[in-house]
Amino acid sequence: MNVFYGIGLKIASVLLFIVMLALVKATTEHVPTGQIVFFRSFFAVLVIVIWLGATKQLGVGLRTKNPFGHLWRGVIGTASMTLNFWSAGLLPLPEVTAIGYAAPLLTVVFASLFLGEVVRGFRISCVLLGLAGVLIVLSPRLSAFGSGMLSERETAGAFIALGSATCAALVQVLLRRLVVTESVSAIVFYFSLFSTLLSLLTIPGWVVPTRTEFWLLVMAGLLGGVAQIFITTAYRYADASVVAPFEYVSMIFALAIGYMFFGEVPTLTMLWGASLVVTAGLLIIWRERQLGLERKRQRQAATPAG
Repeated sequence: MNVFYGIGLKIASVLLFIVMLALVKATTEHVPTGQIVFFRSFFAVLVIVIWLGATKQLGVGLRTKNPFGHLWRGVIGTASMTLNFWSAGLLPLPEVTAIGYAAPLLTVVFASLFLGEVVRGFRISCVLLGLAGVLIVLSPRLSAFGSGMLSERETAGAFIALGSATCAALVQVLLRRLVVTESVSAIVFYFSLFSTLLSLLTIPGWVVPTRTEFWLLVMAGLLGGVAQIFITTAYRYADASVVAPFEYVSMIFALAIGYMFFGEVPTLTMLWGASLVVTAGLLIIWRERQLGLERKRQRQAATPAG
C-alpha cells in the first residue's frame, strides 16, 4: 500500500475542490446557483464516465442494488452542494471552508441517532469542542445581524453554509449504508448523475452566462470530477484514518486563494474558531482509528484457531 501516494492524491483533491469553489464564487453574482450546480455535475459526469471506461469499471459503476439509496444520496448531496455554492457567493472562502468542517462532527451525532452507533464521552466532548468552534466562527455574523444589508447577507450566508454542512453529514450517514451493497464507482457515478438531473428543475431561472462565466463553470465541473476521482483513488492506497486528516489542508488553500483572488483577509475570530473545529475533527479521526483497531483485535480474537 503506497501511503504517500494516497496522501498526495488526497491533498490534490482538496486543492482541486477549493479551486472549484473559487471558480464557482467568481460566477455567483450573475449565474443562479441551480445553473452552477448543473455545470458542476454535468461536466463531472463526463470525466467520471471517461475514468470508469479507462479503468474498465464502467459496468461496475452502472450496476446497483439500491437505486433508491442513490436517489436519496443524490437529493441530500445536491442540497448540500447547492447550499455550499450559495454560501460561497455570500461569505469569504475561508469562512465557508471553516463552517464546512462541522460536517464530520455532525456525522457523529447523526450516526448515533439514525444508525444506533454508540458514542461515548470522548467523542461527545470532541463534538462539543468542534461545535463551540463553529459558534465562534459564526459569532461575528450573529452579532452583526440587523446592522445593515451587507451584514444580513453575510449572516444568511453563515447559516446557509451550516445547512450545507448538515446535509453533508446526513450524506455520510447514508453512505455508511450504501457501501454495504454498492461499489464506490457506482456511488460516485450516480451522485453526479442525480445531481445533474435535479439541477435541471431550476431551468426557469437560468441566465445566459458570459463567455468567461461559461468557461469558469465548465472548468469547475471538470475539476470537480477529477477531484472526486482523486479522492476515491486515495483511499485505495492508504487507510481512511491516514488520509482523512489531510482534509484540513483545505484551510491553507482557502486562505491563500481567498486572499490572492478575492482580497479576503481572515479575522482572528474566524481563525480561532476554525482551529478548534480542526482540533476536534482530528481527535475524532484519531478515536475512530483506535476504535477500528479495537474492533479488528476483537474479530481476530473471536476467530477460532486453525
